[in-house]
Amino acid sequence: MAATVWKGHLSFGLVSIPISLTPAARTERISFNQLHSVCHTRLRQPLFCPHCNRNVERSEIEKGYEYEKDQYVLFTPDELKAIEPESARAMDILEFVKEDEVDPLYFDASYYVAPEEGGAHAYHLLLDAMRKSGYAGIAKVTMHNREYIVVLRAREHGLALHTMYYQNEVRSAESLGNTDKTEVKEAEERLAMQLIKNLAAPFKPEKYHDTYQTALRELVEAKTQGKPVKAPPRVAMAPVIDLMTALKKSLGDRGVAEAQAAETPKSLVRATPKVQEAPKRRRKTG
Repeated sequence: MAATVWKGHLSFGLVSIPISLTPAARTERISFNQLHSVCHTRLRQPLFCPHCNRNVERSEIEKGYEYEKDQYVLFTPDELKAIEPESARAMDILEFVKEDEVDPLYFDASYYVAPEEGGAHAYHLLLDAMRKSGYAGIAKVTMHNREYIVVLRAREHGLALHTMYYQNEVRSAESLGNTDKTEVKEAEERLAMQLIKNLAAPFKPEKYHDTYQTALRELVEAKTQGKPVKAPPRVAMAPVIDLMTALKKSLGDRGVAEAQAAETPKSLVRATPKVQEAPKRRRKTG
């Protein structure tokens, strides 16, 4: 069971809800230890003081801020605790925003929000109201020696909270290079839209797996059992020279035809002429 990382009150208006936060996700990966290449002994990283020329215990550690080269101002735990903002104990929803207006680029870590004793009724009231309105809550919370801006979202079984980066922490796309828009041809766009349509599917996260971690486990198993290691086949990726050719190959003949048919104006579609039947002759009587 995941450990609780924060306890306090979630407030909106005059309503206060006792809650707790637990991590909603964790990274699953194979980790390697650093070994001495001579004797294969696991290496350690002790806390070492070069002035005293010895290792130190954690009880001897103080926190200090370097304001000049090799000059530090020291802080005690009580001094740091005394300046904690109110968001260390209470999380006030500052405003509600439309959920789709929050750019996921700002998301950092995810947590589940659970009601504590006495808070279940107000918790579900807020949950139902947010789910039906489509709004998300923006709040602040202090934990891990930092005040975070967070967004609260209503999910099927409860509230989720995402810590977010501040505006000054998000890099601008312009700093990464040339992002100027180039001219896109109509035929290219038509084929690209058809390719997206062909690849479209409902999002099911259980379909995706970390193939590198799987390969690492197989490598570990092979090495421990003395078996030969098989490397996966490599796919050569060549740069796209002819964009239209690449799009057409991706779609295939049927996909290209569907893309062209979808963009054909109705006025250009000729109606099939009707063939009039010759009138039937009546037989003469008499």
